[in-house]
Amino acid sequence: MIAQRSLFRRLLGGFLVVMLAIWLGVVGLAVYEATVLHARHTAAENRGWARQILLNLRSVAHDRAEAARVARQVETLRSEMLREVDYWPKPTMLQVWLHGERIYQSEGGLPAGLALPGPDSPALGRNWSVATERDTASGVVVRRDAMHDTSWLLTGSGAAYYLAPLVYSLPFLLLPAWLIVRRGLRPLQDMVAAIEQRSGSDLQPLPPSGYRELSPLAASVNRLMQRLTERVERDKEFLTDAAHELKTPLSVIQANAHLLLNHRDNPARLQEADQGLRHGVARATHTVHQLLALERARNDAGDGGNQPLDLVRLLRERLAQAAPLAMQRAIELELEAPPACVMPLHRESIVALLDNLVGNAVKYSPDGGRVMVSLRARSGMGPELAVCDQGPGIAPELRTRVFERFYRIPGQLVAGSGLGLAIAERAAQRNGASITLHDGDAGRGLRVLVRFGDGCANGMPAEGQAADGEQAAR
Repeated sequence: MIAQRSLFRRLLGGFLVVMLAIWLGVVGLAVYEATVLHARHTAAENRGWARQILLNLRSVAHDRAEAARVARQVETLRSEMLREVDYWPKPTMLQVWLHGERIYQSEGGLPAGLALPGPDSPALGRNWSVATERDTASGVVVRRDAMHDTSWLLTGSGAAYYLAPLVYSLPFLLLPAWLIVRRGLRPLQDMVAAIEQRSGSDLQPLPPSGYRELSPLAASVNRLMQRLTERVERDKEFLTDAAHELKTPLSVIQANAHLLLNHRDNPARLQEADQGLRHGVARATHTVHQLLALERARNDAGDGGNQPLDLVRLLRERLAQAAPLAMQRAIELELEAPPACVMPLHRESIVALLDNLVGNAVKYSPDGGRVMVSLRARSGMGPELAVCDQGPGIAPELRTRVFERFYRIPGQLVAGSGLGLAIAERAAQRNGASITLHDGDAGRGLRVLVRFGDGCANGMPAEGQAADGEQAAR
């Protein structure tokens, strides 16, 4: 079983990631300030102190001792000022030369391993900043070195300095986030609870959600319930139709079975009962097949079952299936079609469409008649399939009603279930086509036209051009 993930934890984790990202951004800014900006500030401070000391020494440049005393006094005042503001002073080195002779250097000295630089020496290292100021008239040269050390960032105290705000504030940030996410998911939980409380037969739509984010979910569930309702209604309709249509052939089977059991000594009655029993079984079998075909033909067109099929090849196959029945009655079957026409079709429903149209044409044509099946192109549109017979036809005022389930034309002597054209209509819709009824050639018989949508992949003869004809049976 696949472990389920928690949407609540996902949202809470998102809050945590955002907080960590903000913290990392703040730390990155602080590190940038402690390195790049700190180095710039140290360099600017160096230049400022060097110039200030140079200005203080100009007036006493004639007295070597007094110049050294002033330099020491300025350095001492600086240290006291920094201690008053609780500032940890950075390592510095101040040197003063008078006419090329060093008269003062800071008492603290340089860190171990660094030599005392001259007035023109480069900086002491990568983390050191140097500023040198000269007064040619008085011969005073002031050099000040200051270190901008950032190695403390990599120490435990440095890490603690930046981690402390996150550790202290994290509980106070996560608790509100936890409450917000939990409260934000409550409408979704209420919707789930409302669905769970319903019975299995309650397919009423959900009430509209007051939240914009949940409205698409509620609409999707309602559309699903609508499809389920339609499917349940179709199933009920199918069961009702099956019970209604099978009642008569089953009664016939039962009555003839009774005759077979009670008239064994009467050969004529036995033969009559045998024929009646066979007729009832055949009618029940045909009805069951037609009902199943009707149910399959009215499946939703969006189930993704279409595939490229050659409609001409299917026509040849179905005409070959109908040929034995046509030959028994000397009915000529003729196909007029191009070599191929490949288009996206649902195989099961298109086979039901062709079988019912060709079967009806053969069934209602007189003995020795002719059934013409043609497939032609239409300008800028999909192909057109025509099935024309020489039967009694259908009156114009009944050409709509004959597509209703179980409707049969009054006075019709040919046996049938009244489902053939209903199956054909639903199968045509399943394949994106329309079906209409018209008078046959010269006003005799019936002409059934099936117009498909655009989608034939192979070239076909243009409308009005002749196609290759072939006779499937004579």
